[in-house]
Formats: sequence, C-alpha cells, structure tokens
Amino acid sequence: MQDYTAQRGPQDADRLWLCEHPPTFTQGVAGSADHLLAPGDIPVVATNRGGQVTYHGPGQVVAYPLIDLQRAGYFVKEYVYRIEEAVIRTLAHYGVTGHRVAGAPGIYVRLDDPGSHAMLPQRPQRRADGSPPPPPDFTGLGKIAALGIKVSRHCTYHGVALNVAMDLEPFLRINPCGYAGLSTVDLSTIGVHTTWDDVAQRLGQQLAQRLAP
Repeated sequence: MQDYTAQRGPQDADRLWLCEHPPTFTQGVAGSADHLLAPGDIPVVATNRGGQVTYHGPGQVVAYPLIDLQRAGYFVKEYVYRIEEAVIRTLAHYGVTGHRVAGAPGIYVRLDDPGSHAMLPQRPQRRADGSPPPPPDFTGLGKIAALGIKVSRHCTYHGVALNVAMDLEPFLRINPCGYAGLSTVDLSTIGVHTTWDDVAQRLGQQLAQRLAP
C-alpha cells in the first residue's frame, strides 16, 4: 500500500484490496502501549494509520481502498462516511443493523437485538460549530467493524476490517481501538452464519459502489 501510494500518479487506477490476515495486532501512529494488555504470542506490528491498537485474524474481511480523493471529488470526512455506509449496507443484507457512535469511528451493533432499527441515543448528531464530539458511549453495543485510514498526497490507504467468524479471544488481550472494556463481536456470535467469501464479495461490491466519484 505504501509503495503503490508513493509511486502512483494522477492517471493510475484506484484499487480495492480484500484480504484475510494471520493473527496480528496492529498499532496506529498515536497508539499507546498501555492498550496492549497481554499480546502473548501474537505479533504486534507498528503501522502509520490513524487510531490505536486493533486485531486482525482469520475469519475477518479486511478491505484496503486505494483511492485518489482529489480525482474522486470528496474529502476525508466523506470518505470515512462512505466506507462506514458500505459496511452498514453489507450488514443489512444479513439482517443486522449497523450503527455509528459519536466520536468513535467504526460500526457497532446492539448486543441485545442486532436487527433493531431503533436509533441510538449515542449516534452522531449535529453540534455547534467548533464544539468537540461527546465522549464515546458504548453501552449495550459491540464493535463489529474497525476503521483506520491514512491519506498521503490526497490518496488513501489502510481501511476497514469486518468481523465474520473469528476467534474473538485476542480482542481481550487489548483495549480495542483504545477503549477499555469495549465488546467486540462478529457475525457468527450474533447468529449470522455465512462465509468469508460471501461477505468479502458483498463488502467489496458496496465499497466499489459507494467510493465511486
């Protein structure tokens, strides 16, 4: 990703990489070592994306969009919104309602009713100009997709990870995304039984559609 982004020119095509990683913790540029509680035998890889520590492993679809935002015609905030919307639409296909939480990038689901369409009180809402977002409130929620990006010369890399059917134990070895006690879920633990390939195909289609200019 770094090499392609560094070498690409205005005429080079955008790309979308879909992959599955071996067990790995990745730490963002602002990551604090305090959030690595007990990594054990799982390697910790320093990255230059935003955000704190997260876990990647088998059973998780990781998507890396390599997008020229200047050519696409939208800014970073909208880019993040479009990625999150692609995850929400992918989850909706499986009868799961994905939610945004104010001040906390990524997608979350209600633990007691993953299909509920009821709006979260902690959803992002309009704020006065210049006012900071409220502290994230994860009450009753589990994180199903983590997002961490990097933009260099108006081109994006890194991306989003959607949990399908994985060993969730490694998330207990960290404070996921820097939040102590944040529950992490996958589709299988909320009753959706599907395949990595099916989710990867649907997420890839949604990302390609929603990240287009």
